[in-house]
This record gives sequence, C-alpha cells and structure tokens, in this order.
Amino acid sequence: MKQYYVYILASKKNGTLYTGITNNLIKRVYEHRNNLVKGFTKKYLVHRLVLFELTLDVNSAIHREKCIKRWKRVWKIELIKRTNPEWKDLYDEINS
Repeated sequence: MKQYYVYILASKKNGTLYTGITNNLIKRVYEHRNNLVKGFTKKYLVHRLVLFELTLDVNSAIHREKCIKRWKRVWKIELIKRTNPEWKDLYDEINS
C-alpha cells in the first residue's frame, strides 16, 4: 500500500515556506536540501522539513496540499507551531 506525504519546508523559523506532496518523503526532502530540484526551494534556500502529514489516499493528499497552499501564511505558521513549536528540522528524524 502506497503512502503519500504533504509536507512543508521552511528556510528558517518564520521564514519562507514551501508546501509539496510526495510518495517518498526522504528522497524528496533530500532532493530539496541538495538543490536537485530547480525552482522555488533552490532559489530561496527552503530546505528545512518542519511539517509532514501522512495519508494512504493520493486524492486526499492532493486535496490537502491544495488547501494548505491556499491558506494565509499565518494559518500555515500556526499549523507548524502546533506540531513543531521549535521549528526543528524533521529530516534527521525520518532519515535515521
């Protein structure tokens, strides 16, 4: 059974945010962190994994990503603060 992740990356605490979706979170964050993904995250150095949500349904993941992308910035920050108040980079935790 496939797993899908909606994730938020940040440049720093309260910094620039990026929301994405993937079925391989470790690989995708690695790509962002090493600037292998051209575009926004490379341009603005958005590499810190600050939030991720897991679902088994691709349609749910797509819907959630689209919703978060439409949110006001303050709502995204509040979501991050609820689950990761210190804005720790979660990549090391999922990649161990």
